[in-house]
Amino acid sequence: MTPTRWLKTGPILAVKTAATTAMLLLLLGVGTAYAYWSTIGAGSGAAANGTMQTVAVDAFVSGDAPATALVPGGTADVMVRATNPNPFAVKVYSVAANGNATADASHPLCSTTGVTFNSPASPLAPAVTIPASSSVLITLPGAASMSAASQSACQGSVFHLPVTMAVRK
Repeated sequence: MTPTRWLKTGPILAVKTAATTAMLLLLLGVGTAYAYWSTIGAGSGAAANGTMQTVAVDAFVSGDAPATALVPGGTADVMVRATNPNPFAVKVYSVAANGNATADASHPLCSTTGVTFNSPASPLAPAVTIPASSSVLITLPGAASMSAASQSACQGSVFHLPVTMAVRK
């Protein structure tokens, strides 16, 4: 009798070993899945939704001047200064007319009939970003037009075009 006789070898042992290993792996997998799906946790959280402050469209300040002049039958650039009081940057989405154009006080005989604001397409392109707590000058190319029927009393006038600006975070 040989000393290793008590170790069984052969195909039956290999099948039994494979079956036992597969059963252990299956039980281990089922146990892990059960632990994962049956775990209960508790906790708390908090979030705050801030309110966006109104972005202001301001009158020109010293040094702001349009690059093009408005003439009867033509178009000109419109300039707006926008101030963002928020602690985050905002993007200008659209600018739209919000009333009739008026001439400055030094041209009382000027009839503003025929002066219109041509709203640029939304979203505004190229995109304009107003940094947090700052002011930017925005030029809208060709956004003002004047009909050929405008009076000569309007020569040299600065027109005020009320607009509404939509911004997004």
